[in-house]
Amino acid sequence: MNDLTATVFIVDDDPAVLKALARLMRSAGLKAAKFASPQEFLDCHDRNAPGCLVLDVAMPHLNGLEVQQTLTAQGSELPIIFLTGHGDIPMSVQALKQGAVDFLTKPVHDSDLIKAIHDAIEKNRLARQARAKLTELQQRLMTLTPREREVLGHVVSGKKNRQIADDLGLAEKTIKVHRAHLMVKLKAQSLAELVKLAERLEVISSPPD
Repeated sequence: MNDLTATVFIVDDDPAVLKALARLMRSAGLKAAKFASPQEFLDCHDRNAPGCLVLDVAMPHLNGLEVQQTLTAQGSELPIIFLTGHGDIPMSVQALKQGAVDFLTKPVHDSDLIKAIHDAIEKNRLARQARAKLTELQQRLMTLTPREREVLGHVVSGKKNRQIADDLGLAEKTIKVHRAHLMVKLKAQSLAELVKLAERLEVISSPPD
């Protein structure tokens, strides 16, 4: 994903602001989609769509923080930039704690907003990339047989082939075969890489810092 494939979703109940922001996006070479109310946005938003959300805070019926909470509950990865003419410090802290990438006060400088949008789009790109990688790893894990999964758990816990064989009541050469198969299926080049993959897949817990 790059800035050309991403969409800047703009939600603001002020038609003049909405029009001005959409014009600014176009002048910056960004694709924009505008919505006059939070509900209109939520009704048609595809949570898998790449981009970011520029969101007003003070709106009737559903405010910006409530939209943020709704998106979070839906598992959305869409980064949010809040725009407000009425924001205060506690509100901005709450928004940022809940994952907003920025909180800008109207009137906002065009350059500040465009920079925040590019940063948000990049954050979304990285999050989508990480999710795709994890999905691929999970698919690899599903190709393992139950016995290979069992051997994997023992291997990444640091046990030698002999120990694993004794634990499972199998021949050591059988463990070697299972180990070789799971290395190939998970595309791991070394034990260290296998351990990292297992941590990402939550086969084992990450070591404490």
